Amino acid sequence: MRVAIAGAGNVGRSIAQELIDNGHQVMLIERQPKMLRPDRVPAAEWVLADACELTSLEEANVAGCDVVVAATGDDKTNLVLSLLAKTEFAVPRVVARVNRAENEWLFTEQWGVDVAVSKPRVMAALVEEAVTVGDLVRLMTFRQGEANLVEITLPPTAPYVGQPIHAVPLPRDAALVAILRGKRVLVPSPDDPIEAGDELIFVCTAEVEDAVRAVILGPDSVERTRGSR
Repeated sequence: MRVAIAGAGNVGRSIAQELIDNGHQVMLIERQPKMLRPDRVPAAEWVLADACELTSLEEANVAGCDVVVAATGDDKTNLVLSLLAKTEFAVPRVVARVNRAENEWLFTEQWGVDVAVSKPRVMAALVEEAVTVGDLVRLMTFRQGEANLVEITLPPTAPYVGQPIHAVPLPRDAALVAILRGKRVLVPSPDDPIEAGDELIFVCTAEVEDAVRAVILGPDSVERTRGSR
């Protein structure tokens, strides 16, 4: 893919290096000359420009990018870039960084954002994931809430512990995509048994999260977990 990243701070550079390591072409856009440090990510294309200016984005050929990442430390800049990338340049995928939690509600499809990444939300999810057993934890949201990445760590009392995956009656619009077992990452196959302590990673719609919880943890788990909050 060809990816444009606005903001060459620590976040932008880290994303750029990771994408380059995975074989993608990356262009870093930065408006502050002092932040222009090509030696930090030498394999990236560096552009000194204001990502909120239409002419700058045209000169950088943002229209030729598969993905635009708005990764600056300013939410207003990230929103403006997202809107321009989607409406003026028809970029297929726009990912935006949310710096302040109170602004998260703005990062929607109306502003051209396909995926909003909120650091406070991600950190909270990681804390929950680390300490929660026997409940569903939402790790990430895709496509403005149409689908979520969720995790359930199986307690020994879960109804399908010891049974193969094909015996688990998951609802429609839910898929088990990975099992974390100790230090191993397992790609689920129908005959694999699930074990107590497994971290099950699902992609599902928000509407079926309670159904997934009820199947994996038992029919009374939804009311039980709600009552404990």
